[in-house]
Parts: sequence; structure tokens; C-alpha cells
Amino acid sequence: MLIKVTVENFKSFSEPTEMTMISSTKIQKGTDHRVKIKSTNILKYAVIYGANAAGKSNLIDFFWFLKSTLNDTIPMVATKWFCKCKEENINKNSSFEIQFTIGDKFYAYGFTALLNQRRITSEWLYELYQNGNAKCLFERNEEEKFPHLGEDVKLNKIDEAKFKTYTDDFDGNESILFLTEMNRNKKYSEDSKLVFFKEVYSWLSQNIIIVKPNTSFDNFQYYNDETSLELINKLIKTFDTGIDKVRVEKTDFEEFRKALPAKVFDLVMKDIRNKMAHKSLYSSARMTMRTDKSFFTVTLDDDEPIVSTLKLYHGKSFYDFNFDEESDGTRRIFDLLDMLLNKNDDIIYVVDELERSLHPKLTEHFLELFMNFHKGHKTQLLFTTHEASIMEQKLFRRDEIWFVERDGNNTSNVYSLDKFKERYDKTLSKAYLEGRYGAIPVFSNFDLTEE
Repeated sequence: MLIKVTVENFKSFSEPTEMTMISSTKIQKGTDHRVKIKSTNILKYAVIYGANAAGKSNLIDFFWFLKSTLNDTIPMVATKWFCKCKEENINKNSSFEIQFTIGDKFYAYGFTALLNQRRITSEWLYELYQNGNAKCLFERNEEEKFPHLGEDVKLNKIDEAKFKTYTDDFDGNESILFLTEMNRNKKYSEDSKLVFFKEVYSWLSQNIIIVKPNTSFDNFQYYNDETSLELINKLIKTFDTGIDKVRVEKTDFEEFRKALPAKVFDLVMKDIRNKMAHKSLYSSARMTMRTDKSFFTVTLDDDEPIVSTLKLYHGKSFYDFNFDEESDGTRRIFDLLDMLLNKNDDIIYVVDELERSLHPKLTEHFLELFMNFHKGHKTQLLFTTHEASIMEQKLFRRDEIWFVERDGNNTSNVYSLDKFKERYDKTLSKAYLEGRYGAIPVFSNFDLTEE
């Protein structure tokens, strides 16, 4: 589970800025919004408010940047992502740290980098203990030639030889993270003292799921399973979209071809022909292609590929509807359904503008469903929004509501509603819109006069 993130000199965050999922000890209600691991209570939800350009999306970009760098190297687009409010920041290290749990173990992983040079300057991984102590698992910095393990990490001779070989191969590599290198075609036995490299990398790369406003779902497996499709049909009715039934039906290649750009269609067909030429290897292969308004599944059969798509049925209509005929809000609901159907535990969904294209009541309904579906699980949801109507304590605890606000230097500050110590009978949304907590737009006057 996510515990805390800390970021410095990244986009609109100049000074060290942190956001924590540790619950307040003073709030007794909403205990089902917490998961207790050892003696630490970790919150399952965080909702982030702020004016446009306050820096909410930059907090989401922290997670995107972390995963992108971990999976490859510092993205080229990030060379301009140092905080531009100070001239010296271009040559100053940017810092990124994330604290999280795997099972009942607590970790802190982070690194620093000169973004404009796409150069990693330091990196660390610590195991954290409840008494406040920490155990270094590995570190690297510019002063030392090789990354090194912490003093308390004792290896047998086989692992010792492996680690020396891996660090020798990594010598002088400033473009990628050592955690990434230690997961490139590296194998560890279950009893290896180096297995933490695999476990930490796996959690960071797979258990953080980022959903941006233009992210479309591409997991079609639920629609090809009768049980989950039945659940989808029950769920979609609760949103009052007019849809009574969702079905997967075969369609022809012409409809498929028209929906995809020509170059993409040619690439897909090339891939299909390649797989068809090797039937023994791909006899049951399935591919899903998604555009902003449609999606198709291609299943490789014995002699020819079979194309299918979703058909939507409305109660009093004589004909079915294609996905692209539905409203933006309805398509958004389908994009979010994966968050309800995913049964993998210990996932954190990081969502930018959850309410995009949704009526406020639909947003509230989705949140209630999410909380019910994942009750008793370690699943977490962190999202940005402008929707003040869901800022009510029947949905969220005070320590789950966060604000991002720009200061006079145009840098972002992050703070929790919990610091205001509001009464439980307070109408939070009204107080927020009145500016009591900040993080709202402040407009200047404009005088329109005719000459």
C-alpha cells in the first residue's frame, strides 16, 4: 500500500513537498477506510482539490514519471520538468521518493536526477521499521563508483558473486536506475537475499495504475467471460445511462478497418498474418484494439481471425447501439469499470480528473460502488477533482481530503483538510467554495469600456 510520496524541484513543486496516506489518530469515524499493517493505520482514499493550474495534475505526473523512469529511462519530455520558478533549478537535483508496503514490510525507495541532462545522480532503498529505525538495502551516489548493499544485507557466496557481476556491468551507467538494471533478465532464488530487488520493482511497476483523462480501458477480458459480463450488465444499469444490456458480438473486417487509422490497421494485419502463419504458437491468441470511441477484439481461430465488438441495447429501442454512439459520460463509465472489476489486492489507482464527463451524482455513485467493491481490501484510490459536492464527510474523512494551491512564487503547496479541524456538522463543500480552505481560483477584475 502507498504510505507517502515526497517530491522536490519537479514541475510546480520547488521545495520538498509530501503527501501522506497515514491516518490521523484523532479521527475515529470511517475506520473501514483504514488498513492496519502492524501498528500503522494506512488510508485507502485521497481526494485532491485545487484550482486549474494549481499543480494537481503535476502530483499525478509524479507517479507517471516514476513508473516511466523505472520501466526504461528518464523520458525525453521530462528534461524541462524541473521547477522553473527559480533560475538555479535547472542545475539542481530533482528528488523523488515513495514509501509503501509489500505484505507487512515497509519500504522507502527514491532517487535524484538532473532532469535537463537525463542523469541519475543517486538512488536508495530502505526497509523501514515501526520503531523509527531503517535498514539500508542498497544505495548509489556520484561519489562512489558502484552501487552498494547496506551493511546488514548478508549474502552467500553465490549471490555475492552475482551482485559483483551485476554492479561491474552497471559501472558508469547514469541513464537508468539500478533497481531497473537488477530486474533485466536477472533471476533470483526464493531464498536469495537479493530477492527484494524483484519484489520492490514488481510492486512499483505493476501495482500503481495511472488513469489520466484521456486513458481508455483496454482490458477486454471481463467482456469475454460470462460471469463478469453478467456483473457488468448489473452495474451499468445502476448508472441510469439507458443501457439495459451489453453484449459481445461478431462484426466484419470493414467496420474494424474503418475504425482504425490506416497505418495502425496495416500494422495490426501484419501482426495477425504473422500469428496465423504460426498457428501452433498462437492458436488461442486474442488482441484488443481501442480508439477513443470504439474497440475491437481479434481472436485467432483455425483458419481466419474473428473480430468482435461491444453492442449496447437500450430498453425501448428497436436497434442496438455502437459504442461510439454513446455519450462521453457513458464511455467514461466503461473506462472506470475496470477499477471495480479488478480483484487484485494491494493496487493503488491514481486518477486525474475522476469526474470528467460525469454528472456529480454519477461520480458519487461510482465512489460508493468502489468503496463497497473493495471493502476489507488493500485497494487504494487517489484522485484529483473539481467536484466539490463529494467533499462531504459521509464519503471521506478529513484526513483523506487534500488541497493543492499556488503561492506568490507560482509554486505548489500541498496540505490536508485535517489541519483545519472542522466540526463534523460543517458543510465542507460550501466552506471550500467560499474560499475557507484556499485552493480555489482568485479572479481579477476586468473593466470593459468602449473608447
